[in-house]
Amino acid sequence: MIDESIKIAVMHLQCELVAERNLVNPEELSWLQYDILSRLSQVDHMLPSELCILLGISRVKLAKSLKKLKQQHYIEQNRSDDDSRSLLTKISPKGTDFLKGIYIKHNDLAQIVGNTMSKEEQTIFIQLSNRLSEALRSRRVKNEKSD
Repeated sequence: MIDESIKIAVMHLQCELVAERNLVNPEELSWLQYDILSRLSQVDHMLPSELCILLGISRVKLAKSLKKLKQQHYIEQNRSDDDSRSLLTKISPKGTDFLKGIYIKHNDLAQIVGNTMSKEEQTIFIQLSNRLSEALRSRRVKNEKSD
């Protein structure tokens, strides 16, 4: 049984992070579109099937978001040399510029953590945040592979 205080803490943190995310979205991209750009910014390119697994979404849902991002020139797609049926997807310079503005807000959030937690608390926060992020990501990937 999960302690009710953990549920409440997670819920409040999620709500605050969503509210902060909404403040830095002048282009009104969906959360999914932002997540796609964020993932693509970490790699040279990615196949749509890989994005589906990482984001835990269907191919149809991804295709709709990729179409909008491509129309807005936030991503570029090119045929794979290995398999002409596959589209290699990468973030465009415009997409990178958009994320730079959002990363400034991430720096602001990190500053808040730095100002409200001791060095020891920050170290623990980093460890716990990374552990939770990895657990969530692993669960999504595992669920996708079992479907």
